[in-house]
Amino acid sequence: MAEPIDSWNKTLVVEVLHVTTGQWCYQSQYSCDDTCRDPIHWAAQFPSCGGLRQSPINIVTSKVHVNSALPPFNFIGHTDVINITVENKGHSAHFHLPQSVRLTGGALPGHYRAAQFHFHWGGNGRPGSEHTIDGERFPMELHIVHIKEPYGSLAEAEHDMAGIALLAFLFEETADDHPSLNTVITALGRVQHNGSSTVIPNFRLSDIIPSEKDLHSYYRYVGSMTTPGCEQAVAWSVFHRTLSISSRQLDAVVQQCQFWNGQPMTDIFRPTQPLDGRVVYRSMAAAAAAAAPTSAWFCVLSAVLMTAGQIV
Repeated sequence: MAEPIDSWNKTLVVEVLHVTTGQWCYQSQYSCDDTCRDPIHWAAQFPSCGGLRQSPINIVTSKVHVNSALPPFNFIGHTDVINITVENKGHSAHFHLPQSVRLTGGALPGHYRAAQFHFHWGGNGRPGSEHTIDGERFPMELHIVHIKEPYGSLAEAEHDMAGIALLAFLFEETADDHPSLNTVITALGRVQHNGSSTVIPNFRLSDIIPSEKDLHSYYRYVGSMTTPGCEQAVAWSVFHRTLSISSRQLDAVVQQCQFWNGQPMTDIFRPTQPLDGRVVYRSMAAAAAAAAPTSAWFCVLSAVLMTAGQIV
């Protein structure tokens, strides 16, 4: 009976090694004893990660092009009371949003429906935002992922250079708690392990992000998803208005979840990527922008996409 057991064990070991070697990981997970692919080596398994329109980036404010034709966004369903599912995806926690949460405006070419939001953070007092401003990394970053209609999934949308609209919010550390983040932190504590999920009842996205009147000013550039496969199909909007989080809350966020391999989920951010000739635009937070004609909105995005297309 010993021989079949040994054979089974060898097969199991081979399968485990195969799963491990197929996994990508963040730099914080990588060690000489691990075979997962850290960000420097993502492109070996996911070729798009080595493309010329990769995210995140460092936004150099002195080189940003101000464009008055970038209008405000129209947020739909952000004040609705909804139930959302939170799931530990092994590399981060996703907060799934219903299709009733939608987005228009912002020079985006069409209507977009929300898919999910998630956070990127550091650990042990280290900042963990993905985007940096003039080289400064912020404590945490929120991404709200939207898919262009009528695409039914991210896989369909990735074939359109503006198939995905990503809203990014940077956090600043404050003395007082963010009044609505405790609900998020509690939910993270209930999805500690890879694959686990929970539900947050009576949630409103507007409890996390500011109202529309505070979100007229943002940076815009074309880029990619910041995790493999790094699909280069994203119209990024990084808002000037920062969100607040206390040091107590930041410490609590970092302590809640584990990666797929059981390690603490810390430093979950990709290093900034080269611009490779892309232009970063900045909206003008002025009332006149809201009255900009629709044709001007599309001209802005066309200019952005043409700039990106010249370097592909």
